[in-house]
Amino acid sequence: MNGEFVQEAVARPPLVLGVDPRPELHGQNPLEHIRSYTLELLEALGSKICAVKFQAAFFEAIGPQGFALMHELIAGARVLSVPVIVDAKRGDIGSTAEAYARAYLGAYPGSALTVNPYLGEDALEPFFSAANRNGGAVFVVLKTSNPGSGLFQDLPTSSAKLVYQVIAEYLAQQAEKYRVGEWSRIAAVVGATYPQQVHSLRALMPHSLFLLPGLGVQGGEIMLGGGLLNSASRSLYYPGGKPDLDGAIRQAQTYLEALKEKA
Repeated sequence: MNGEFVQEAVARPPLVLGVDPRPELHGQNPLEHIRSYTLELLEALGSKICAVKFQAAFFEAIGPQGFALMHELIAGARVLSVPVIVDAKRGDIGSTAEAYARAYLGAYPGSALTVNPYLGEDALEPFFSAANRNGGAVFVVLKTSNPGSGLFQDLPTSSAKLVYQVIAEYLAQQAEKYRVGEWSRIAAVVGATYPQQVHSLRALMPHSLFLLPGLGVQGGEIMLGGGLLNSASRSLYYPGGKPDLDGAIRQAQTYLEALKEKA
């Protein structure tokens, strides 16, 4: 393991395990079971996934112990040599953005963080710089998987381009400054529920990794292509609606076979 998120991720099968824990599904000792179940999954799926994505909100909702558990699992994933994406969608200005960047990109070298672009260039730069210093990556929210994403993201601008297209053009320029070989540390979140937009955005951003959430429950389709990281959360972490190690292994294999069929 060389501590470089981009190089590690692209060398693996393009499948991301999303971890969105729901304590009510984990019995009488939910935190301990979430811990043991997640680590068992990472050991079982480590060679079948390119990254594990921890959704911060679900850990934060558990309270301080849940937040601490997320950080414990991030460290555990890195020990197991599994690349990490923290899905926290942070975004703020100045020293606050720098603090968020230290909290995740600085604390866990070689990991990635999702961020929100809508506060502007000065709010993104601290994350970009931190990723560059620490061998990480930044996945900027671009075109999200939810049905209502178009309310703001698809608004036309004065140039007749849509808001998300303008952001994509800006990110493409920034991506050239942070290349790690073929790929850049500047990446994007594009919902798998919008396959046409995935293709059009790939043309705009040829050197950025795309995190494609929305497989399974949201109805997104698995996509094949350089730098496309297909992300499945509930359908992979909770196959059949509950913790199931064997079921998760089978579901991962199903996704990987679908990728082979598209090749």
